[in-house]
Amino acid sequence: MPRRKHLHWTRYLCLFRNSNPIKEPCVYRERGKLSLVMGWAVVVEDDPAIRKLIVDILNEIGLLSLDFETADDALTYLRSMPDGCPLVIADHVLPGQLQGAEFIKMVKAKWPATATILTSGYLLDASIVPDSTTYLAKPWSSDDLAKAVVNLLQPDRPLKKH
Repeated sequence: MPRRKHLHWTRYLCLFRNSNPIKEPCVYRERGKLSLVMGWAVVVEDDPAIRKLIVDILNEIGLLSLDFETADDALTYLRSMPDGCPLVIADHVLPGQLQGAEFIKMVKAKWPATATILTSGYLLDASIVPDSTTYLAKPWSSDDLAKAVVNLLQPDRPLKKH
């Protein structure tokens, strides 16, 4: 069963490098103002710690999320949503029948406007990454994920590190 996260508003956004809240905080601002993203995302990651980290990062930038261990479960859920969702983040190597790239291709075929991010700890050939999908190689930083999400969902207002 996917976990539902509540939207968490903050006056400022602070993401930490390597998920360590003690070392080197990085504050993101756009033209002196915080740019929170609104909406929701589907997260597909088999590693519970990484899945929780992704959900927490999305929550910090203003996105609700539903998370799944397998792409099969995520696809079943999404098929019940006539409009799909604004963002899908999927690991490539997953348990079950569907792998991340195949899952993203299926999502893009049904909901072409869905923004997608594919992650992997394995070196992937560029031909595996679906068209118009952002690829993040593991280990990615919290900063990398936050920038990728905001830049996909708000291309007219990209996130910049100051």
